[in-house]
Amino acid sequence: MAQRAHGVRLSPPTWLTAGLRPRPAPVPWAAVARASVALSAPLAVGLAAGRPAYGALVSMGALSGVIGDTADAYRMRFFNIAVPQLFGAVGVTLGTLVYGRDWTAVAVLTLVALVSGMISSIGSVASVSGLLLLLNAVVGAGLPMPRPWWTAPLLLTAGGAVVLLLTLFGWPLRGGVPERAAVAASYRSVAAFVRAAGTPEHDERRQDVTQSLNASYDLLLAHRTRRHGRSPGLTRLIARLNALIPIVEAASAAKLRPARLGPLPEAWPAAVLALADSIEDDRPRTGTAVALDLPGPTGPSERALDLALRYAAAVGAEPDHAHTADPDRLGRPAAPWVRTRRATRAALLSGASWRYGLRLALCIGLAQVVVSVLPVPRSYWVALTVTFVLKPDFGSVFSRAVLRALGTAGGLLLAVPVLAEVPRGWWDVPTVAVLAALIPAFSAKGYAFQTAAITPVILLLSDLLNHQGFGLVLPRLYDSLIGCGIALVAGYLCWPESWHTRIGDRLADAVADASAYVALAFAGAPGQDRPARPVRRRRLYRDLSAVRSEFQRALTEPPPTGPRAAAWWPLVIAVERVVEATTATRVRVEHGEPAPPPGEVAAIAADLAALAGALRTGTPLPKPDGDAAAGTTATAAPDVLGPLRSEVRAACAIASPVLG
Repeated sequence: MAQRAHGVRLSPPTWLTAGLRPRPAPVPWAAVARASVALSAPLAVGLAAGRPAYGALVSMGALSGVIGDTADAYRMRFFNIAVPQLFGAVGVTLGTLVYGRDWTAVAVLTLVALVSGMISSIGSVASVSGLLLLLNAVVGAGLPMPRPWWTAPLLLTAGGAVVLLLTLFGWPLRGGVPERAAVAASYRSVAAFVRAAGTPEHDERRQDVTQSLNASYDLLLAHRTRRHGRSPGLTRLIARLNALIPIVEAASAAKLRPARLGPLPEAWPAAVLALADSIEDDRPRTGTAVALDLPGPTGPSERALDLALRYAAAVGAEPDHAHTADPDRLGRPAAPWVRTRRATRAALLSGASWRYGLRLALCIGLAQVVVSVLPVPRSYWVALTVTFVLKPDFGSVFSRAVLRALGTAGGLLLAVPVLAEVPRGWWDVPTVAVLAALIPAFSAKGYAFQTAAITPVILLLSDLLNHQGFGLVLPRLYDSLIGCGIALVAGYLCWPESWHTRIGDRLADAVADASAYVALAFAGAPGQDRPARPVRRRRLYRDLSAVRSEFQRALTEPPPTGPRAAAWWPLVIAVERVVEATTATRVRVEHGEPAPPPGEVAAIAADLAALAGALRTGTPLPKPDGDAAAGTTATAAPDVLGPLRSEVRAACAIASPVLG
């Protein structure tokens, strides 16, 4: 219980302790078994061959593969593991070539850090690739590697290949299962959303739907350009996922049902669950649609839901070849080489990319200078700590520095009995097997827990290379503290953008996009859904999800960023509600409600545009005109835009006190 003395809070602040609470996540048993085998088997082979150092390097490469194996679909897992391993091989080669050359190592690692930081902004695979490029360069420059120079990169790459083979072992038997499971999970999240219509859980379930749809589209579209038109199963799943969008929109509209009608009958969410089961079971492949037992619709929302469900069932019953000509509602991504070229050009021309690269290079350079000047024996751990703490997509730099220090301390507690009591040799194999199994299990709980699991494994494997034994423990703790200090000072406090984040600008962009969406949603006659509308809607929901994630990250920052994000957080939720009210109103207009006058639509869009401008400039919102605020409710019956207008007013009311 938090205690107070003379009004002073004695318990730690929330932003400091948030990362120490383990996330509720199931244990990934398959990943646990894979990590245990992938790290211990190479070590056993190396001991049997009389080359324990070789086995340790292969296990280190396997460790990188285990950390990078975060995707579900087998094709994505292949790229997530294989591509970063190539960058890791380049990194360890550069590090090996400058081993023992203090100032040359400082220059080379600083340059590698600059490149690593810049390519990390391209995408998720590039981010992991940049991480391994720098990490392996640091390890190669700090630990004695076998000669000739190509031995270490070859062994590390072999470790990644071991993980890749174990990962893809089930592909022939389970190919397509993760994709079907993801689409089915999206349908189940929508079923919960339908059930929550008009209840206090509605907003929470909407967030679940957005996250689930983002994950499913990322999973299916990642390799769509290569397989579209040649994989009937993939195009079938994309068609069924696209068919889910009208159900989501109808569920949003169901929130506006009259309260006198009560909650939606259970038959509606049950129908969505039946469709989810048919997808996961991969039936029916052709022929008849899933039998839907639906009640008669009683209003626009239920009519929309009825049509959407019957359409989704019909899409699932169509033969595979029918989907190859299905219109691409959400846009087909460009070819992989085109996207890579665009992303690379954007990274080279992006000021944010250069700033992060320079910040990472500065910190790595300082870490290497400290190691070269101070009497620290081959302390690669300082630069390694800086690399993990400054990773751009791992969350708050400040929080990661604190969690890294605490996680390392916890990992060292695990490492102490291992290094002190376990004799080097064959006893290392079962020890590594047990410790490696903890990595996937702890990684799901949070960053500090992942650090605590990885630390003893790296210490044990590195001991097979430098033979320092128990003497590694305290120096590595000091190294972690030094690395965290460098990251906090040179990588956080010295860069105002770190603690004066652009959360206000991001929120303003989201509000401006919502204004444009309002204008687009009601353009054209009812029944004429423009092709741009679903694309804009999906993109807007994804952008709002990214804004929410950025704000949640900012909430873990110390003052002033954390309190500022907390003050703006209600407006984030209000903007999400505005977008949903826009979609819901459009659906109701499409199914029987009168179309709103263009002037009223333009007035609402203008109010949102004014709010976006106020957020960018920090100026107070103009006071609403009484007649304009009243709208035309006296002459329009019913006021179809009433719910949307109410949500916009609520957003402006939330923003006014913060803007002053």
